[in-house]
Amino acid sequence: MSARRFPFRFDPPFRPVLALFGVRPDSAWVEVDEARLRVRFGPWHLDTARDNVVGVTRGGPYRWWRVVGAHLSLVDRGLTLGSSTGAGLCVRFGAPVPALAPGPWLRHPAVTVTVADPDALAAALSGSDR
Repeated sequence: MSARRFPFRFDPPFRPVLALFGVRPDSAWVEVDEARLRVRFGPWHLDTARDNVVGVTRGGPYRWWRVVGAHLSLVDRGLTLGSSTGAGLCVRFGAPVPALAPGPWLRHPAVTVTVADPDALAAALSGSDR
């Protein structure tokens, strides 16, 4: 499988604010290949082995204040990287991964991303698009 890139969906009202933090269509994407899952959301990055992905769940619609931007869940340390309230995909990991802060002390068991096509990303992660 060659690398597939999934752009984030950007709701027009949130574009200017997200751009202030370096989150723009050219700096926000999810990439999947045979070995890796990579997420870039402006200054935030996540990189893990594809076999660390243990499940995906489609979600949405969301309330804007819960999804737009980079959010840490204080309940389970999950990470949300959002640019749209429409729909997203929660990707769960077997071993938590760093993304929001550098270093080993903050790791996330899951990330929710608001890509333009969450169903296609789910298929790519499950291998059903091969």
